[in-house]
Amino acid sequence: MRMKVAIFSDTFYPQINGVANTLKRLTDHLEKRDIEYMLFIPGPAEGMSYPNAAEFLSIPFFFYPECRTAVANPRKITERLQKFSPDIVHIATPLTMGLYGIHAAKKLGIPITGSYHTHFDQYLKLYKCQWLSPLFWKYMKWFHRSFQRIFVPSKDTKTILEAQGLQSVSLWTRGVDSRLFHPDRDKDAARKKFGIREPHILLYAGRLAPEKDLGTLLKTMGSLPEEIRERVHWLIVGDGPEFQPFAKESAGRGNVTMTGYVTGEELAGLYAAADLLVFPSPTETFGNVVLEALSSGTPAIVADKGGPAEIISEGRTGRICPAGSSGEFASAIQELLGDPVKLASMSREARSYAERQSWDKIMDQLLAEYKEIAFEGEYRFRNLG
Repeated sequence: MRMKVAIFSDTFYPQINGVANTLKRLTDHLEKRDIEYMLFIPGPAEGMSYPNAAEFLSIPFFFYPECRTAVANPRKITERLQKFSPDIVHIATPLTMGLYGIHAAKKLGIPITGSYHTHFDQYLKLYKCQWLSPLFWKYMKWFHRSFQRIFVPSKDTKTILEAQGLQSVSLWTRGVDSRLFHPDRDKDAARKKFGIREPHILLYAGRLAPEKDLGTLLKTMGSLPEEIRERVHWLIVGDGPEFQPFAKESAGRGNVTMTGYVTGEELAGLYAAADLLVFPSPTETFGNVVLEALSSGTPAIVADKGGPAEIISEGRTGRICPAGSSGEFASAIQELLGDPVKLASMSREARSYAERQSWDKIMDQLLAEYKEIAFEGEYRFRNLG
């Protein structure tokens, strides 16, 4: 019989965030492997229709508006889950849909697994609510107590969760579409579109929000020597609550273009056109944009905290700088732009590394763990009966 998977999440495509993107990759792979699944998500998604989804009334989540808090009848969710009869339940977010999923799965005796994507405790610091951090981790331990496995995207995240007392933590890294994100794309297209005449392009890609440490990015822009600043053009790719403040603050710090949200072929072209990705965020559990840049042959300069530092091989595929140190970021930019031979070598190494990060391989490893967990759950259920 085919395996059946139920996925509970407070965010899903076409919402713009790493969780939604990863889950879309997962459901695409489930379809590719002929595995039946059902989504339990807030809705309805504007302009979207999912025939294999149960969608529920929802409102935006305070700390992360891209996630939505579902308001639903737990009994109806349990009935929908029972009718679908999955072998395993995957909980992707620790908000209301996650709680509904745990309640229903436990009631029906279905094995529970889940994935950890976001360091919400670090958001508490940004919003001056760090005093809530102990309560947050107490909640997270309670939330995950019945999970057979907690999947995390990086060793750093695994260490953080285990230090807080969470158990059964397993690595589920990320892959990249190396055919889409490729160095051989037309590098002149971006220059023509945005009127870029400077010899070097520096790129930031990601959500424009406080947790990305955009302050360090702004300071880095201003810390570059005048002779370097005149020769670089910054492409700031993304959208979010800090878009307008960043646009205002970056004025006068160099040649800057704010592109807004970009995806697909156009995004791949911007990566390929850039000399370097500059990504100072210290809060990433992984850092998909870093791997996408490497796949495009674009080395990255990242912070030494979080998932991106595990993606970069220092001095080979990019540079790793102390988090928050705009001076170190500026020095790394100056060093690499001043050494075209080194930069070209890094570009080749970056592409070579990314080509080995196959989504199919990574997703198949997850499915193997699904099957193991489902079998363990079925075995325990039979023996309890």
